[in-house]
Amino acid sequence: MKNFIKITYFLVLVIVFTSCNDSNTNRKVQYMGDTDMYDAVAYDTYTKNPIFKNGISAQLPVEGTISRGIVPYEYPNTEPGYQMAKDSMMSPIKLTDKNLLKGKELYTIFCAICHGDKGDGQGILMINETFLGVPNYKDREITQGSIYHVIMHGRNMMGSHASQLTNNERWQVVQYVESLRAELLK
Repeated sequence: MKNFIKITYFLVLVIVFTSCNDSNTNRKVQYMGDTDMYDAVAYDTYTKNPIFKNGISAQLPVEGTISRGIVPYEYPNTEPGYQMAKDSMMSPIKLTDKNLLKGKELYTIFCAICHGDKGDGQGILMINETFLGVPNYKDREITQGSIYHVIMHGRNMMGSHASQLTNNERWQVVQYVESLRAELLK
């Protein structure tokens, strides 16, 4: 039994030492031949790459396509664009309690500081006289389209909030602003 253990120990040592030999790391035969499967060529982003037509590794999107999650807005940031949006745009989302609640949350974050919690133009910045003349929703003829357009492009002193809100979130804010205006008109 002692000899068997000594022989096994010896064989394990021989296998370990022969498997770690450098002669096995240089392959004599490669499965894929001359392809770059084993030794891939790495290209850095925006560097020359002969494989692609435009010669760079970062490909441009297909012409006429729109990135995922982006909804095109075709009304220009002009007075005629504002009027077109005001006259023709309608909310694509349903008026639900869930949408109104989310609209209220977003309004509180982005709008109430100027327009006030009630939409009466008495936000903290107006009270502190940081900005004067913030409109009251009661005094304006606004529609879903005009509210959305102003969120997208801004108007007068108000800047655009398009980068802070998704398309759906903008419509939720629009619905909440309309509910505030309805309360003010009572």
